[in-house]
Amino acid sequence: MGEWPSQTVRDFRGRRLPELAIPSGYAALISRYDLSLPLPPRLAAIAERHHPVSTDDWTLLTPRHQAEPTLAGQLVFALKWEGIDLGVLAQLFAVLGADPVRDLILATPTGAFARRIWYLYEWLTSTELDIPDPGKVKAVSIVDTDLQFGLDHGVASARHKVVDNLPGSPAFCPMVRRTPRLEEAGTKHLDQIARQEVGRIRADLVSRAAAFLLLNDSKSSFAIEGERPSGTRAIRWGQAIAQAGSHPLSLAELDRLQRIVIGDARFVRLGLRTQGGFVGVHDRDNGDPLPDHISARHEDLGILLDGIVAYADRTRSQGYDPVVAAAAIAFGFVYIHPYEDGNGRIHRWLIHHALASANYNPPGLVFPVSAAILRRLDAYRLVLESYSRPLLQEIEWQRTADGNVEVLNQTINFYRYFDATAHAEFLYDCVEQTIVEDLPREVRFLEAFDRFSDGIQQIVDMPDAQVELLQKFLQQNTGQFSQRARSREFAALTDDEAAQIEQLYTDAFGDEDWQP
Repeated sequence: MGEWPSQTVRDFRGRRLPELAIPSGYAALISRYDLSLPLPPRLAAIAERHHPVSTDDWTLLTPRHQAEPTLAGQLVFALKWEGIDLGVLAQLFAVLGADPVRDLILATPTGAFARRIWYLYEWLTSTELDIPDPGKVKAVSIVDTDLQFGLDHGVASARHKVVDNLPGSPAFCPMVRRTPRLEEAGTKHLDQIARQEVGRIRADLVSRAAAFLLLNDSKSSFAIEGERPSGTRAIRWGQAIAQAGSHPLSLAELDRLQRIVIGDARFVRLGLRTQGGFVGVHDRDNGDPLPDHISARHEDLGILLDGIVAYADRTRSQGYDPVVAAAAIAFGFVYIHPYEDGNGRIHRWLIHHALASANYNPPGLVFPVSAAILRRLDAYRLVLESYSRPLLQEIEWQRTADGNVEVLNQTINFYRYFDATAHAEFLYDCVEQTIVEDLPREVRFLEAFDRFSDGIQQIVDMPDAQVELLQKFLQQNTGQFSQRARSREFAALTDDEAAQIEQLYTDAFGDEDWQP
């Protein structure tokens, strides 16, 4: 166990500070008690200057904010300026034991921060402390919603005089910080924009657009995994996406989704893993695992998935930003990686489930989030790696005889108490793209196609299937007939009819690039 940080530094555990500063709050607690865990994505420090500049990685405060070099001083500083980091607190409380925490609380038993620490200790450890009733004091929320997202309707604890507005349970509870990007995204009310957009569109166009967007999302989800599914398989998964949010989440439902995703289960074991798991490759020479990500221990899967189910129900029923909840649920699931195969597509299905169960998207319309992710694959991978890479450094493992991994240390807290801020920011960007760009673009295409189709019938009597084929040929050749199309599929057209159709295409579709 070390000393409290007291000297200014430019580096903390490999993370560069923007200027000389003293690590404080969670950074000080991590240093003092030598905690071993992935560093929180943003830490705090006390700068030498009175006008320091914070960054994405560091909150820099002035010397007047410096906390006392004590457990109470640094804990209160952390809660006040950084919010709740359950991963740090869980490991800290395990190291400290009950007595130091109890003494800290009894020093200021009616204090708001002391009561919050009291509740969090018992919530995280399932150990009741011998603390007298604090008396008639105003109840305080556990989550400071100026710093982090919390429930709109928390549950009061009369014993601690607090309101539990944590989004999850001890089994699974990622936290999300309020950042300028998320605050701005929330003020846009994207769900209302989507409803307004749908309200301006003819019902038949909405139905046709919804069908296309649903199939597009299904195909995109497979494409993200590098797969090209058959039409039947893509349609079947699209039907599963369309049903997202129609009934409560459960382990049985997740198992059902895996069966749909896999289809042919002859070479894949269905159901929860019964051994370790990792994402990566094997060394070609000796077969050693080369993991990019190590999944949760199979012994912990039941607890973690029960926690995800409880989190989904709690955030839906007690008021929570649906996009933020979707990010925590979906990315939490993919980090846990409970199945041998199918995790990625179920992970993206969970986004649809969280949004639909909160009535975020208009009825009958699925936001093609997977299509937006597919267009932003590099950003998607960076978001996934923002936690999986530092997590990998904290996992002790060894190779098994069959080339798998066996995790040697306790890792469950790493999968249930991570910071999902970057994940929520990314997902909000994807949702906005589907609402502001994808939905209107598909509607414009259908309107243009209808004009084109109606115009075709004024030139020549042509079946609908041939009109669709004709439109695709022209789309692929910038509005002009290719030599192949004129000599084969549409050889029956006269030169004058072909010229009229080319002009009709230009008038209907304009100069916009309609290539998928």
